[in-house]
Amino acid sequence: MTFEIKQLNPEKYRQQTRRSTVTIALIFVLLGMLLSSVALMLFGEPGGDNFRWNLAGIIAGLLLTVALVRFKFWHQPWMAPAVYGWQLKRRLMSITNVMHHVTEGVTAQDPTAIKLLRFYHLGLTQMHQLDGNSSALSQMVAEINRHKEAMEALGMNTEQNQLIPTWLEAVKKANAAR
Repeated sequence: MTFEIKQLNPEKYRQQTRRSTVTIALIFVLLGMLLSSVALMLFGEPGGDNFRWNLAGIIAGLLLTVALVRFKFWHQPWMAPAVYGWQLKRRLMSITNVMHHVTEGVTAQDPTAIKLLRFYHLGLTQMHQLDGNSSALSQMVAEINRHKEAMEALGMNTEQNQLIPTWLEAVKKANAAR
C-alpha cells in the first residue's frame, strides 16, 4: 500500500495526539477500575488477598482498550493524526531495516534507492517536526541537503512524498545481484 507524506501543522498535530492519548488513557483507567471492581465482586474474598482479581481486571481493561483502539477508534476522525504518526514511523522503520541496502544502492546510483532515501529524509524531517524534536533533525541537515543536491545534479525529482512498497524489495534485490 502506497504511503504519502501529508502536510500537517506540528502544533495542531501535537494538540490532537495529546487529546487522543488522554482519551484512550482515561478509557483504560475507567475500564481497568470497572473490571477490577467487577472481578472483586464476583470472585473476591472479604478480607482476603484479592491482588490477582485486581490484576485480572486491569489486564482485561488493557486488552479491551487495545481492542477498542484497533477496531473501533482507529478509523475515527479524532484518531487520524495519531494513526498517521504511527504509520509514518512504521514506514520509516521499514526503510531503516534495509538502510544498508539503500546506502549501497545510492552509492551505485540506483534511482530507486536514491528516491527511497529521499522519501526517508522527507519522512524523518516531518516526524521530527511533528514530535518537536529539532535537535535530532539539525544533526541530519547536512546529509539531507547533500542527498538533495545530488538528486538535483542527476535531474531527479526531489519531491518524493510517496513511498511505493515495491521500492523496498527492488532495492534489496538490486543489492543482492551486485
